[in-house]
Formats: sequence, C-alpha cells, structure tokens
Amino acid sequence: MDMRDVNTFLCILLEFLWTLLKSNYEVIKAMIRVIFPPEPKSVKGDVVLISGTAHGIGREMALRYARLGATVVCVDINAIGNQETLIMIKQEKGNAFKYECDVTNRSAVMQLAETVSKEVGDVTVLVNNAGIMPCKPLLDQTEKEIRLMNDLNVNAYLWMIQAFLPSMIRRNYGHIVSISSMAGIMGFKNLVPYCGSKHAVRGIMDALAVELRNDKRDLSGIKLTTVFPSMVNTGLCHKPRIRFEKLLKLVEPGDAADAIISAMRRDLNEVTIPQDLHYANRYVYRLLPIEAARLWTDFFDAGVDAHDD
Repeated sequence: MDMRDVNTFLCILLEFLWTLLKSNYEVIKAMIRVIFPPEPKSVKGDVVLISGTAHGIGREMALRYARLGATVVCVDINAIGNQETLIMIKQEKGNAFKYECDVTNRSAVMQLAETVSKEVGDVTVLVNNAGIMPCKPLLDQTEKEIRLMNDLNVNAYLWMIQAFLPSMIRRNYGHIVSISSMAGIMGFKNLVPYCGSKHAVRGIMDALAVELRNDKRDLSGIKLTTVFPSMVNTGLCHKPRIRFEKLLKLVEPGDAADAIISAMRRDLNEVTIPQDLHYANRYVYRLLPIEAARLWTDFFDAGVDAHDD
C-alpha cells in the first residue's frame, strides 16, 4: 500500500468517524425533542393554501389556521362546500379567500398560483390534502377510478408543489404539508391502488427533502411535513373495521387537524395520527419478520371493508 492509498484510507476513516459522531448527535437531539417538544412557531401573517377545504380535515384545518392569524386560501372543486367553509371562517372574523380549482389539471393549478399571488400574496404554507379512497378489491376497481385517484392523490400534489415551491425558494421561507396515510406505510386489503398512491406521496416528500437539502442554495428555511393518518371520520371510510376500538378508534376530523397543525408548527418531518402509531410501525412492525408482522396485523384486524358505489 503506497502513501496515496494510506492517505485515502485515513481520509475515509476520519470522515466515517465524523459522520458517526454527527449522527449520534442528531439521534440525541431527536430524543430530546420527543421529551421536550419545541415551542410551536407562529403562523400569524402566513398565507396558508389548503386543497380539499369543502369538508373534513381540510375544512377543520382552514378554520384552525384562520384562528391562529393566518390568511387562509381555501381550494376545492366543490364550490358549495368551499363557500360554506369560507363563511364559517368569516363568521369567526378570520381572513380567508376561496378558489374553485380542479387540482388534477396542471394548467389550472399554475393559473391558480398566479391568481393567488396577485390577489392574496405568496403562499408560505401549502397543505396538500385533497384525495379520494375507493374501497374495493383490486380486480373490482375500474380504470377510471384508478386513474382519477392517482390524478388526485399523486399528480395533483406534484402540480401544487411545482406551482407554489418557486416562491418559497426565492424567499427561502415556507412549509409544505402533504397528507399521506397509514396506507402509505403498510398495506391493507380493498385499498391496493390507494395504498400505492399514498406510498407515492411518502416517496415524493422524502425525495423532495433530499433535493432541497442538496441544492447549492441555502433552502434551510423551507420545511416539509408528511402526515400519516389512520382511519378518520371524513366519509371516505364507509365501512371501517376496528377490533379494539379503545386502542385504535376512528379519529374525528378536528382532532386530526389539531395534530397536523401542531406537527407543522413544530417542524416535524412526519407525524402519524394517532401519534403512537409512529412508534408501533417503526420500532415494532418493521423489525419483525414479515410473517410475524402479518400475524399481528391479523390479530388487530383493523382496516376498511369493501363498499358499493
């Protein structure tokens, strides 16, 4: 081994030890954040755009962000429900605007971004929330259902990020929240395409984090949060199946909205709803051999039964 090989080896060794040291430091920081959560940041004065605000979690988030002093931009294709949300915010003296937009249409989303920028201001918090969930065996799902679901659950998220991320980059300030699902972490019967779409959301957010981190510009002011809700009582779960209801109950939209906004205001990279599912999945389910994990899945017997259209 010549001197160049020795120098290369020593450099790699030092880099490895330095990375190990920094990694342990980050682990300790994460543990401290669990025990002593950071104070939530203010969203007063932020322009928060939420897709899917006509009902459910989207409406509840819109109400809560407005109460916190944010300017809320309500976006939904359902004009009647969206108007109702706007009226509810106005009745509480909140500041809000509404726009009807088909977020699966990229050109419509780009036009929305231009209009909002002119009429409201630059969006500083983007919440990708709109989605649908067909519940039936894969072979019973039609091409139309699957294409629409992927357009809304996946492509729309990409179009919204492409539309609103540039202004965040210019200011090195912003936050993107995307709603995935526990179906984006594990598989459930009757939800095969849906699981695929929510795994995609998880992948999009993970990859976007890497892309922003590796950008030569300082983009540390842009934060990302991925949300993994379990079954929420929004109407999407027509036939929820829960064996142990006290352990894993159907979450109300308001409770889900509280958890999402709390995670965003604390700059958490991800959050499950209920929050203890994060640890059950990451430190128990994923460490077991697949057949052992499936046995526990059978035991808890939680999921969604197929329903007719």
